[in-house]
Amino acid sequence: MAGIALRALRDSGFVAGQVLVGFDVESADGVIGHVERLEDEPGKQHLVVDTGVGKFGRSVLIPAGAVTVVDGEDRKVKVAASREEIKSAPRFTTDSETTDRAYLAEVGAYYVSLRA
Repeated sequence: MAGIALRALRDSGFVAGQVLVGFDVESADGVIGHVERLEDEPGKQHLVVDTGVGKFGRSVLIPAGAVTVVDGEDRKVKVAASREEIKSAPRFTTDSETTDRAYLAEVGAYYVSLRA
């Protein structure tokens, strides 16, 4: 799955080393928040997205493979999932989860299941 995520992120317009922190994140049906952090390490590529108090009221982890477009000019990242699908994803609660391969695999499998 790591190769799929990296290939999908590159196909989206992302350039290695590009700083995405602060970019707006848009789901298939509206803005969900902004990029808080990006992990670009092979096998762990993901975004941590701050959804703010008014939307989901928490941060969410979105695997790189779910990113469809990175627009550097407009400072936007687009993902294929809907707001409800993102809200229903495995809950992200602590930063330590970003290094937990089992949690990352669970999140990745959830987003892959949305494309089935």
